[in-house]
Amino acid sequence: MSGEASAPGASPRAPRPGTQKSSGSVTKKGDRGAKEKPATVLQPVGEEEPKNPEEYQCTGVLETDFAELCARSGYTDFPKVVPRPRPHPAFVPSASMSEKPTLDDQRLSGSCSLNSLESKYVFFRPTIQVELEPEDKSVKEIYIRGWKVEERILGIFSKCLPPLSQLQAINLWKVGLTDKTLTTFIALLPLCTSTLRKVSLEGNPLPEQSYHKLMALDSTISHLSLRNNNIDDHGAQLLGQALSTLHSCNRTLVSLNLGFNHIGDAGAGYIADGLRLNRALLWLSLAHNRIQDQGALKLAEVLRPFELTHTEVVERRRLLLEKGSQERSRSPSSSRHGDSKAEREKNPLMGASNAALAERSDRDRMPTAKTPRALGKKKEKSGDGVKKEEKSGSGQSPTQGAPKKEDATKAGKGKVTIPEQKPSKGKGPKTGNKEKRSFLLESELVAEPSEVVSPLLEPVEHREGKVFMPGNKVLLHLNLIRNRITEVGLEGFLATVQHQAQFSKSKSAAKGPVGLLCLSLAKNCFSLQCPTYTMIQELMLPRDPISKAKPREEETTASST
Repeated sequence: MSGEASAPGASPRAPRPGTQKSSGSVTKKGDRGAKEKPATVLQPVGEEEPKNPEEYQCTGVLETDFAELCARSGYTDFPKVVPRPRPHPAFVPSASMSEKPTLDDQRLSGSCSLNSLESKYVFFRPTIQVELEPEDKSVKEIYIRGWKVEERILGIFSKCLPPLSQLQAINLWKVGLTDKTLTTFIALLPLCTSTLRKVSLEGNPLPEQSYHKLMALDSTISHLSLRNNNIDDHGAQLLGQALSTLHSCNRTLVSLNLGFNHIGDAGAGYIADGLRLNRALLWLSLAHNRIQDQGALKLAEVLRPFELTHTEVVERRRLLLEKGSQERSRSPSSSRHGDSKAEREKNPLMGASNAALAERSDRDRMPTAKTPRALGKKKEKSGDGVKKEEKSGSGQSPTQGAPKKEDATKAGKGKVTIPEQKPSKGKGPKTGNKEKRSFLLESELVAEPSEVVSPLLEPVEHREGKVFMPGNKVLLHLNLIRNRITEVGLEGFLATVQHQAQFSKSKSAAKGPVGLLCLSLAKNCFSLQCPTYTMIQELMLPRDPISKAKPREEETTASST
């Protein structure tokens, strides 16, 4: 029994070493599992993984999107999006203000002095001010003033600004822009909606003065303000080249504000060079600069007929040749004579003798597709034809008289097929009319952009072997207040205003722009009683639309009283 008792007692003890080994092996496995578990199990339950800002889908609400993107980017102390403050109404003291403050109010004001002090400086805290549409409360304009816009802020803007479908303007005033952040900002603009047309960068001087990048050929900005940026003559040179060069010109910028800068005579000359071939800019301000008489004379010269340089004449001839070759390729049979005649009228390379030889060669190769019709009509009504020839006294044969009637119509663009459609009713194949109509539409579509692309193709005037363009008559407003212009510079503007006044009275003025409507020259280095300045004011008074509106308002108020 004792052996049996010991056996059972030993039996549970016997396996203990084995169980210890096995348990040791189990515990080792458990230890491994315990060591491996914290990587997966021992994770803070209340915390979340950092979110990726690229995964966030913007909702179009700037306040929500900007705050969420800043938080996802780890940007804690970020500016808030607030509505733009409106001007306060006139302060009217109430009855309660006249009462004496009680003791409790005095104690409360003493304890809250720190809070009241902080509240006074709320205006200076970094904010993103927005102006909203009254109907759907969508963001219309963005104003950032007085705090530095860094690269990460622009990166957040590149995600939250494109969904704003009604955004029209971005205003950055003293935000510490650099040439690098300006490049990032320019790359951001194409991502925004197509309604964005106004950009204002004021109080942001740049060492490289790379503001001209905002006026690239693919830019959609219509209104650009660059006031108070310390732009000198070098910066004005870059801006003038962005307005136009011999081979390119800006077609979208309508207004440019360069006031309160350091532009002198050389810089004004560069701006004038940009206005030579620019036909889009309507409003230009050079107020509060350092422009003297030489710069004023260059600006005034561009606004009236000016002489083309040698390189401009060569470029104009090249454009004329390209235009003639394109028109001949579109209609090799019907418009050859008209195109050659139009080229002879515009091309200064061809003299009188060359024009006469070209006319003879054109007559020799005149298309004879219409001569059988003309001869058939003459045979049917020979008596009428003879009478007409006797009355005209030209002494030409019927075949020579018919093409001359076509020359007047073929000289114009896109009107070649109009007189041919009437006699061809019921005669000839129908495919010819379709071809003529297709050519007419194609010529109209191609002719319109050619006038905008190449101002060198405008009608010119030849005087003493020189070629003169009519001048820039698209610019409507020019502001030169507070410069250094004397009576010498006024003489140049007087000649410009006199020429534009005469041009506006001519018949050709009804076909396009007529020149300046507002010219501001006050507060310069001359007296307001100067005769030249008085004459300029008298000539500009009937042209100024604002001065025309004032007498009407006075008449209405007088009649109402």
